[in-house]
Amino acid sequence: MNEFPADIYTEPSDIDVDTLNNLGPLTGMAGIWQGMRGLDVKPKAEGPKKQAFVERIELQPIDPQTNGPQLLYGLRYHTHVVKPDQIKTYHEQVGYWLWEPGTGTVIHTLTIPRGQTVMAVGNATADATAFELVATKGSETHGICSNPFLEHAFKTIEFRINVTINADGTWSYHEDTVLMIRGKTEPFHHTDRNTLTKIGEPTPNPLAR
Repeated sequence: MNEFPADIYTEPSDIDVDTLNNLGPLTGMAGIWQGMRGLDVKPKAEGPKKQAFVERIELQPIDPQTNGPQLLYGLRYHTHVVKPDQIKTYHEQVGYWLWEPGTGTVIHTLTIPRGQTVMAVGNATADATAFELVATKGSETHGICSNPFLEHAFKTIEFRINVTINADGTWSYHEDTVLMIRGKTEPFHHTDRNTLTKIGEPTPNPLAR
């Protein structure tokens, strides 16, 4: 049975324009955050290497988005990561966290300036305090696209992120990026984790101001 309506053009007529009141499980992530104790486990020629990092993430609400009858609320984000006591960027990332209340779907899009984009998808209830999203190589709806060198040397076959909204007002994530590295027969689990503390409140989306 087709899960989508026959009318694919008509937009909802009763949209609440206040995104901050309609973010479902993403509510606890809106704002400006800092994490001082991040840990990255990455591949090197000699084997896995652990690297501590400091992270700043800004997640700001966008106006409600529609695809015909589909309604999405979301946060636009920018992540900036450095090694402790350094200025040089260690990692940078932009994208969106999206919530579709009609289906209980959470979408995480990410783009990094090394020629890679990912869209991870999962399901959650509106009041969930923990959820998991997954992207898989080759999927047409929650996939991974990389530049030719990364495909050749460090092929990403799966991306998985677990998010937990903590009772103390912080939130945490654990990412597992599964790589097939050229010359290796077993997949490598490139992991990242951090806990973020709020350092600034979100700015209401334009329609809600």
